[in-house]
Amino acid sequence: MQDADSKSAQGDFARAINLYEAALDDSPRCAEIHYKLALLYDDKLNDPLSALHHFKRYLALSPNGPHANEVKNSIKHDEIAALTALSGDSVITRSEVARLQNENLNLRKELEGHTASSRASPEKSLGNNASSKKNASKRADRAYVVQSGDTLFSISRKFYKSPKRWKEILAANDKNIRAPKKLTVGQPLVIP
Repeated sequence: MQDADSKSAQGDFARAINLYEAALDDSPRCAEIHYKLALLYDDKLNDPLSALHHFKRYLALSPNGPHANEVKNSIKHDEIAALTALSGDSVITRSEVARLQNENLNLRKELEGHTASSRASPEKSLGNNASSKKNASKRADRAYVVQSGDTLFSISRKFYKSPKRWKEILAANDKNIRAPKKLTVGQPLVIP
């Protein structure tokens, strides 16, 4: 396992996978190996199907393990990613559609409020824009350069110790990211 960890850190993901798989058996101690394999497939090789297999094996061997909640969230994300890849079309769950509709409605209301207040008092609007820019610069205090194998999911996991905040990274970089699933190596990102 140490050799596999070393190969993974060096970026030799294929060799790391071979070494991890050689260490597998059906014992509960292998849950951690399945977890590491899942992360490699998910974060570095962008292979949600293989990641799903290993995440599910982790839960089978260690249902209450230290990574169980993260694994369950990753499974949900990878199931959608696998369906999207297989269907060749965008697949969105009903709950995600409802969330996006609510968010869209709230943003429209907020935009209408800003438009109305800017018409009422142009001076106040200028003051608000200055404070908005100040707040934005406070949030955008970290920069990151995309590495080989990076995804928004893996970058979120790296900075926030959770894959859930990938949408915040996408939103902060919406002008720079053309295809969220295909980041460009060397691409600068702002991490909010």
